[in-house]
Amino acid sequence: MSEVTYERFDGQEAAGALDVFLPAYEEVYAEPPYSEGPSDVAQFIDHYLRHVQRAGMRLVVARDGADVIGFTYGYLLPADTGWWSNVDRELPADFTREDGARTWVILELAVRKPWRRRGIAAALHAALLDGLGVERVTLTVRPEPEAAPARMAYAAWGYQAVGTSHPWEGAPFYKAMVLEVAADRSTAAAAP
Repeated sequence: MSEVTYERFDGQEAAGALDVFLPAYEEVYAEPPYSEGPSDVAQFIDHYLRHVQRAGMRLVVARDGADVIGFTYGYLLPADTGWWSNVDRELPADFTREDGARTWVILELAVRKPWRRRGIAAALHAALLDGLGVERVTLTVRPEPEAAPARMAYAAWGYQAVGTSHPWEGAPFYKAMVLEVAADRSTAAAAP
C-alpha cells in the first residue's frame, strides 16, 4: 500500500468529481446488504447532483496511489429541513431547530473492502469535518447487524443515537446519530 491521500472538493467543484468516486460507490454498494444495481446507481447520481447544489457541500476522496479507495460527503442542513421529522421520537424544538449553519449532515461514508479496517474511514471523517464550524454533525446508519462495524466506528468517534429514522416509504429504518462538535459556532469559527 502506498501513501493514502485525501482530496477535498467544495461546492460546485464536487459536481465535477462524481466520475472520480462513482466506480468506488458502485463497488461498495453492490455488496450486501445494499445489493444495488444500475437503477439504484442512477438514482444515486440524480440525488448526488441535487446534493451538490446545497449550501456547505463538501466531498472528500481517499486514494491509494491512483486508486480511489473511499469517499464521503455531506452538506449543511437548511433551515426548512425535514431531517428531524423522520425520527421516530419527538425531539425538543430547540434540538430540531435549524438555521442553515447549525448542523452538517453526512450522507455517504464508504471505503472499498480491501482497504477497510485500516483507519481510512476515520481519516475521511476527520478530513470531511475539518474546519466546518458547525455545532453538530448528523448521519444515519443501517440497523444491527447489517452495519455493526459502522455503528461501532461512529460510537467510537463520539456519535450518540437520537432515534430511528425512516426517511421515505420503502426505505429501511436507520439509526439517527448526532455528534456534538462545538458548543458555539462563533467560538469554533474563531479557533485557530
